[in-house]
Amino acid sequence: MAPGFFDRIERQPPSGHSGRSGRRPELGVEFPVFRDPPPGMKNIFAELPPDSSPDEQFLELLARPGLRIERIVSTGQASAPGFWYEQALGEWIVLLQGEALLRFEDPPQAEHLKAGDCVNIAPRRRHRVDWTLPGKATIWLAVHYELPALPV
Repeated sequence: MAPGFFDRIERQPPSGHSGRSGRRPELGVEFPVFRDPPPGMKNIFAELPPDSSPDEQFLELLARPGLRIERIVSTGQASAPGFWYEQALGEWIVLLQGEALLRFEDPPQAEHLKAGDCVNIAPRRRHRVDWTLPGKATIWLAVHYELPALPV
């Protein structure tokens, strides 16, 4: 398999964060990321950050070639003004708790997501998070996947 998204993730400890960070060069952004779930963690709702946390928490639950599953906890965060995700991998998300406004570039209207809502985001489809519920954990389960190359 050719070098892909996972091969480009660099991990280094950010200041003031107990986990490791994931620099995603293609996005030009650094996110807090944990490489492994906390020892003994068997519940997706365990080890949540405080509702007043200034940073989103990204917890990698499983990583395999072409597949990465992570829990994302937002506590009022949103994408920076003018910033759009445009990821090389597909991403299927389900909102487990909380609420969020997810906006795609096309069509431009935002989707109001509530617990139980799921969305499949095709690779390279530009999207952003306009809003997450402040003061309460919004918990996402994200499955990042690589699509197989089509035969020529």
